[in-house]
Amino acid sequence: MIDLKLKNFQENAVDFLFNKTTDSKAKPKIILQSPTGSGKTIILVAYIEKYLDYNRDDIICWFCPGKGELEEQSMQKMKRFAPDLKSGSLNDVISSGFISGTTYFINWETITKKDNVAIQDSERKNLFERIAEAHRAGKNFIVIIDEEHQNNTSKADDIIASINAKYEIRVSATPVKRAVGEFHEISEIDVINQGLITRFMYINKDLDSVKVDNPKNEAELLLEKADQVRKEIAQAYVDVREDIRPLVLIQFPNLNDELIEFVENKLNSMGYTYENKLLASWFSAENKDDKDRKSKKLGKINIGTSVEDSITNKNATPVFLLFKQALATGWDCPRAKILVKLRENMNDTFEIQTLGRLRRMPNAKHYGKDILDCSYLYTFDEKYKLDVIKAGGAFETQRVFLKEEAKSIKLKKEFRNFDAEYVDEQEIRYQIFQFFKDKYSLGTVPKENKIRLENNRFIFGTTLKRSYLTGKYSTLSDVSDENTQHGTMEVKISTHAHGIDLQHCVGIIKKLIGLSYDKTNQILKTLFREKFGNDKYKLLNLNLKEFYGFIINNIQRLKEDFSSFLEQTIKDNLNDKIKKLPEKIEEFSIPLEEYYRYVPYENNIQNIETNVYKEYNSSMITDDFRSTSERLFEKFCDNNKNVKYLYKNGNSGQQYLSIVYDTVLKQRLFYPDYVVQLNDGSIWIIETKGGEFQGESKNIDPQAENKFIALKKFSQKNGYKFGFVRDKNNELFINNTDYVQDMNNDKWIPIKKIFDIVPSDK
Repeated sequence: MIDLKLKNFQENAVDFLFNKTTDSKAKPKIILQSPTGSGKTIILVAYIEKYLDYNRDDIICWFCPGKGELEEQSMQKMKRFAPDLKSGSLNDVISSGFISGTTYFINWETITKKDNVAIQDSERKNLFERIAEAHRAGKNFIVIIDEEHQNNTSKADDIIASINAKYEIRVSATPVKRAVGEFHEISEIDVINQGLITRFMYINKDLDSVKVDNPKNEAELLLEKADQVRKEIAQAYVDVREDIRPLVLIQFPNLNDELIEFVENKLNSMGYTYENKLLASWFSAENKDDKDRKSKKLGKINIGTSVEDSITNKNATPVFLLFKQALATGWDCPRAKILVKLRENMNDTFEIQTLGRLRRMPNAKHYGKDILDCSYLYTFDEKYKLDVIKAGGAFETQRVFLKEEAKSIKLKKEFRNFDAEYVDEQEIRYQIFQFFKDKYSLGTVPKENKIRLENNRFIFGTTLKRSYLTGKYSTLSDVSDENTQHGTMEVKISTHAHGIDLQHCVGIIKKLIGLSYDKTNQILKTLFREKFGNDKYKLLNLNLKEFYGFIINNIQRLKEDFSSFLEQTIKDNLNDKIKKLPEKIEEFSIPLEEYYRYVPYENNIQNIETNVYKEYNSSMITDDFRSTSERLFEKFCDNNKNVKYLYKNGNSGQQYLSIVYDTVLKQRLFYPDYVVQLNDGSIWIIETKGGEFQGESKNIDPQAENKFIALKKFSQKNGYKFGFVRDKNNELFINNTDYVQDMNNDKWIPIKKIFDIVPSDK
């Protein structure tokens, strides 16, 4: 490496990668978890340099995510820090083939998007042909997959499989929940201690409580606060004699030209314009929604066209950069210290990984001043999500084939009847009306009803009440911790600006009760809006803005109430009072072949002999794919002599066994977990659910009782046996009489007693 001394944690990572890729006993899949700002690219370049010193004829394929032109950045860093290494692009591969000792930087989107010449037949040899050509020449590959969690597409898997690398190195800043294969994690604290990233992240610093009259005031407030902090940082750099101009990133939720222009105008009024080059923008259409918007803001302004005038330079002129999502992954600009994340509606979720863009220290050192050693986020997003890679590409898929004798297993299956309207809307409206009346002791006078609902802590008024995250955090996981701080915010309702929020809330209720959006909205308006619908079902007389506020502010309460309503309909057998269409029936056969994920490198793999598929084995039922009750049940069946066959049903799809169950408002499908055939030919249909742990239920399915009723009815009608199976203290219990949640109830019986199965010596 030229003019660069690696930090200790970087050297350790290089040694780990080198040792694993030169050890014939190492697992071929390797995961490096490397926080943003830890010098991931430098680590990989140093590793490649060391590896090729000993394996000069091998080929490195370095796959980068398509956002932010990361492959170009990575290639430039290699040329800068390891100029003696040979590098190339996808075009070089297609035109000249793979050359030994070369690292090829390839953009994922280039090879996975539709209609791409790189993977289609053409007069040039395509990528797959070049890979085959290299294999025929006896060349070996190392594959590096950068930001690996973004590239789990079937087309990408095909390319990886065709390369058939000796080792795959998957690298990501995203936490890995369970790594399969070789795994090395660089601690965020180690990176902080070396001065490479900021010591802390401030979220909404000095924003303790907020009141705004207009949703656009949110953006104004955040922009003004960000500019204030930017000026403080700029002065602090001057004080320590650093020629660094801090950059504010402004992230938009989508290509909303109206919002973009509003922000541009606001910044212009503050003295930041495209003309004086203090303002820059970078917008691209990244998905169908973006393209459908036909934005006039696409393109780059004041980003720079060369290294000399690049916005990423420490003293570049622009101090505000407007962008959408493309910069969030892989874009490298250490002078970016502040992020303003705007939102389209109040249900946006902030992805915590985005904070990594702000954490790099421009000169890889701390200054001992909070204003310079921290990064700053300003956003009113209420939900924060820290993505976790559950498995990444570490799991593999195996095709298995149905055993010959199991082909004779035939069952009935049900599917929904869409031939006509399903429910009596008047009856549904009446039942919901009665539910609210009974639960909250409401009468026929809306004013009195409002008082009673207020007494039950429902919120009324024409302002939206929200909370937002505040505080000072050291690591990304701290931001997702439950012990975070919050500020409060009040926003005056705008029926135009908050229409999306209302739609979102109605959509939540719609999913619960199973009606269309329009019908759900009509019921809510009939119950709560003035001058709408039949007055005999009127609980409140809210005007339009009050209606918006009531639904949006109380959505969690309403969600709980409508869930309770559905539970009540089951107990009161209201399903029987509402006219429904009969379900449709057809024959079900077990699919002739199936694909199951499995954990490679699992020790002591054993075939599960009772399974209907050949080669179905214990690596397919680990806790990565199966719940505790499922794993216990499959092992229970495989170790009992009276079980002839066990079939694990799919979760959705026409090829699987489905049963119709009723909610009060619609037909739904569920797919029972297992079909069991005993040696006497009898068929059992089993649904597994979460059991109990320390007295608390692990069953999270609110429709469990409905499904139980449907499974019981279906099984009795068709001559099958059935049961719900749950676990408690690593023992299985079955219920095939009447559903109860409490596993202490005597309806939950040890499964051995019901199946009358004696453990065998298998």
